[in-house]
Amino acid sequence: MPVVPTNELCTSEEDLQGQIQAEGPVEAQLLGAEAEDASTPLASFPPVSSSSAAGDAEILLKQALNGMTTQLLEFLLLKYGTQEPIFQAEMLNTVLRDNQAHFPVVFRKATQCLQLAFGLDMKEVDHREHIYVMVPILGLTLNEMQRDEQSIPKAGLLVTVLSLILLAGDRISEEKVWGALSKMGVFAGIKHCIYGEPKELLTQVWVRAGYLKYRQVRYSHPARYEFLWGPRAYAETSKQKVKDYLRKINGRGPRFFPPRWA
Repeated sequence: MPVVPTNELCTSEEDLQGQIQAEGPVEAQLLGAEAEDASTPLASFPPVSSSSAAGDAEILLKQALNGMTTQLLEFLLLKYGTQEPIFQAEMLNTVLRDNQAHFPVVFRKATQCLQLAFGLDMKEVDHREHIYVMVPILGLTLNEMQRDEQSIPKAGLLVTVLSLILLAGDRISEEKVWGALSKMGVFAGIKHCIYGEPKELLTQVWVRAGYLKYRQVRYSHPARYEFLWGPRAYAETSKQKVKDYLRKINGRGPRFFPPRWA
C-alpha cells in the first residue's frame, strides 16, 4: 500500500457537507500534523498567561491525536489491501501503544476518514473479541474491483460525485462538480495523493465502469458537459441509500435536503 501524504487524507463531516452543498469556502481539516520541535530554550520566550498555555496545550493535543489518527489509517489501509481481519487488540498494541487511553477518539476520527475519503465502513464481526472488517459504503463494488496491496480505495470521491448529482436534481454541470471538488483540494488535471488524476477518473474510468454518465449539454455552444448517474450506480445502490448516508454524516436530518425529499 503506497504511503498517502498525511496532510490531505480527509476532511471533517462538516466540511463534506459544505462541499456537497457547495455553499461558500470550506476549511480542510488536516491530519498528521507533527508537533513543532521545542528545542529553543524557554528563556527566549516572553512569559505566557495561563490561558495562552492552555491554548498551546490544546493545540499540541490535537496535533498528537491527528498523528495517531494518521498512523491508524495507514495501518487500516494496509489491512484492507491484504484482506486481513482487524483486531482491536492489534490496533491498541501495534499503533497506539502508550496512548491507548485516546483510542476511542482516534478510532472514531479514523473510521470517519475511511468513510468520507476512501468509501469504506468498519464493520464489527466479533463483538466479544472486537474483530472488524472493512466493507464498501452504499454497496458500491468500486473498491473491490481495484483491491490489492498497492491500490488506494477511491470510492469516497465517487460517493461525493453521486451525491452532488442527486442533490442537483439528477444531473449537474461539470463546472459545478469541479467547483465543489476544489473545496476538497481536488482539481481537474492536477494529480491528487489519493485519487490520482481526478478528471480521468470522472470522465473516463468511471464512465467506462458504468458508474457515471458524462455527456454534452444539449444545444450548448461552445460545448458544455454534465454528469449523471450511470447504470452501474443504479444497480449497486439507490438514491434513498445515498440520502440516508448524507443524513448520517451531516447529522442535520431531512432539513439538509430540498423540501420534496424531507
